[in-house]
Amino acid sequence: MDVPAPSPTQCVLGVTIALPEPWATRVRGVRVAVGDPHGNAIPPHVTLLPPTAVEKTALNAVAAHVIRVAARSVPFTLRVAGVGTFRPVSPVVFLGVAEGGPAIDALQQDLRAADGPLNRDLRFPFHPHVTLAHEVDDAALDQAARAGQDIAATFVVDRIHLQRLAPDGSWAALATPALGAAVHPGGTADPLA
Repeated sequence: MDVPAPSPTQCVLGVTIALPEPWATRVRGVRVAVGDPHGNAIPPHVTLLPPTAVEKTALNAVAAHVIRVAARSVPFTLRVAGVGTFRPVSPVVFLGVAEGGPAIDALQQDLRAADGPLNRDLRFPFHPHVTLAHEVDDAALDQAARAGQDIAATFVVDRIHLQRLAPDGSWAALATPALGAAVHPGGTADPLA
């Protein structure tokens, strides 16, 4: 997993859509079975904001921004199905987004808006997906692709997840705002309190 190295005054954040059960267990099982080193540490998800280093002093502003973005978005149906790969550029096999792509793209663009605290350029073009295997050899990637053929998930996305990278490589939830939820005037109360 390509994670920016934060300075001592920074932390690494990400924003995701969690893959619900029973599909999360199935995807985690594929990752673990093929030897993916992140199989147990990273919950199955669709990334809206990749790992991003931010100043620790900006955490409240970032959380308030994520809550506002969620509030002005509406729940939508997401379907993940079909296996794809980023090979040869990156050793990744994934489940693609078959439905809900425009809503996901709107969310990620809103999160990275020019006037917001998460305004960043992406290293790679945005391509929503659920990772089945990463950082394993070609045989393991092929095994993950075969296992992923039978996984298809359809669910309603009604919230997003702001997470912080822990020193052990796991992710801790900071906020899980609902899509379409009312925001109190100003929207700047301390969301991390």
